[in-house]
Amino acid sequence: MSKKEKKIIVEEPIHLDIPEEEIWTYQVEGLAAPHINKPYKHYGLKKVIFALVIIVAVSISMYFSVRTVQKDTFEYEQSQSGFTLSKFSNTGYITELDIDYVSSVEYDTDNTDVNTNFTIKKDETKKVTSVGAYALNCDEKVKVINIGSDVEFIDPKAFYSCWALQQIEVDENNPNYCDVDGVLFNKDKTVIICRPCDHDTYLAEKYGHAKYDENGARIEPTAEDANYEQYVNDVLTYVVPSSVETIGELCFNYANMKNVYLPEGLKKIETLGFFEIPLLENVYSYKGDTADAHFAGEDALGEIYLSLPEGLEYIGSDAFSYNQAMNYIYIPESVTFIGHHALWDTVYKDGDTLCGITQINVALSEENFEKVETGDSWRPQYDYMLFKKSVDIVYNSERAEK
Repeated sequence: MSKKEKKIIVEEPIHLDIPEEEIWTYQVEGLAAPHINKPYKHYGLKKVIFALVIIVAVSISMYFSVRTVQKDTFEYEQSQSGFTLSKFSNTGYITELDIDYVSSVEYDTDNTDVNTNFTIKKDETKKVTSVGAYALNCDEKVKVINIGSDVEFIDPKAFYSCWALQQIEVDENNPNYCDVDGVLFNKDKTVIICRPCDHDTYLAEKYGHAKYDENGARIEPTAEDANYEQYVNDVLTYVVPSSVETIGELCFNYANMKNVYLPEGLKKIETLGFFEIPLLENVYSYKGDTADAHFAGEDALGEIYLSLPEGLEYIGSDAFSYNQAMNYIYIPESVTFIGHHALWDTVYKDGDTLCGITQINVALSEENFEKVETGDSWRPQYDYMLFKKSVDIVYNSERAEK
């Protein structure tokens, strides 16, 4: 039979003649009767069994989740020289961390105190020689990190956003790194690598300014307090030692800091060097010679002037982003590179008043400044009528008096 000769068979629709009063109870032959308004057999027992199954499933899931966290507190990758700490997942109760040997956490199942029911075991045949990027990313418990003598490399992003971190201490026998009062440097102190996010709490305690509320949160002094000026000097002011030539990537991110003094020998401020420091008002430079990061007065620093130091060559991307308390910036003629968004969101409007960095002062002429390599949106922008306007550049500028 050809396609044209095929017959199309249309099935007749099936109609069930069900009385209206039986519509919800009518039973089709071969199918179970409807349960409308009728209890299921053993319904209560089945409900209890279902609930128990759910509880058991959730308990098993939580058990294995906890076991996974416990097992993976430390994660390492082997390298030619030793082991890299690639990931640290806090148990929730580790406040001091040694980075020296491959470690693991052992739990005492008979101890219900979560603060003390674990022990960190070290395998001293396996040395940790490096710390990977984001190894402690966003940790909220560790206050002190101790760097062992064999650590050769620490990624600049290793301790990113460690909100509780107050000190990084380095074994004095380490040939690659050192610390200055809890701040991480390379061995010859030409690079400052990491000022811990909560270093101000350490300083507040060290110099007798620390006060806490009933919940244990530190109380920040205010300008009305009698010793506020001394508090600013001791806690909210940082002097970068005169040996430093490079501010490392993410070095001061999220710091609680009002003033910073930079040495005139500084050459580079790396990416995100001073990223999002809400209190940062003043960036000073000095010509003196000091290894002391504690601010003991300007007389000890020699000649001081406002803003970035002469001799600075490189300003990395997002170097000063989101620092709206700053209101002045001066770029010396030595600068040859400014990365993208270097001063992003450092200007804002308070009503109709423009605040923050409202203009950028540069030492070079407009013609010479065009030779400086600049990234996208390196100048801060603000709302102007129906569009965004970048703040103005003042060329051939004289540096403002301190």
